Amino acid sequence: MEKTIKELQQIIDTFSQKISAIPEAEFSAKHAPNKWSKKEVLGHLTDSAQNNLRRFICGQYETTPPKIVYEQDFWVQANGYQEKRSSDVILLWRLVNDQICSVLQTMPASNYNRMCDTSKQTEQFHSLQWLAEDYVKHLKHHLNQIIPGSYDIIYQ
Repeated sequence: MEKTIKELQQIIDTFSQKISAIPEAEFSAKHAPNKWSKKEVLGHLTDSAQNNLRRFICGQYETTPPKIVYEQDFWVQANGYQEKRSSDVILLWRLVNDQICSVLQTMPASNYNRMCDTSKQTEQFHSLQWLAEDYVKHLKHHLNQIIPGSYDIIYQ
């Protein structure tokens, strides 16, 4: 988990600055009505962080693995990221991810293998450690959409 936390913190520090340097017109541009802008992609990453934060906390104490499902399109629309100030979206993304790092740092190693259900239909259990590692891969995948070529990763 230590490697994952360190990598996440580095991503937060590096990309907070890189994303802040993107011109507003580019950050907010929608290339199709049904596609997210770069700002909305970052909003999606914030929503994903919030859902994972809940998994990392609830997964440590609930006696039955919690079922925490994320409906990404609904969350992005409901949060209205496209209409928000870019600096606020970037700050929110940074703060939620900083909080994930804090929770992961305080998580006892004995909780790493506790499970969480993330599936919409059938049960799909993952350990908290797996979720943390997958979260960083997911983050890199979407950061490539905001700043192409940032990472050599294929995320399924």
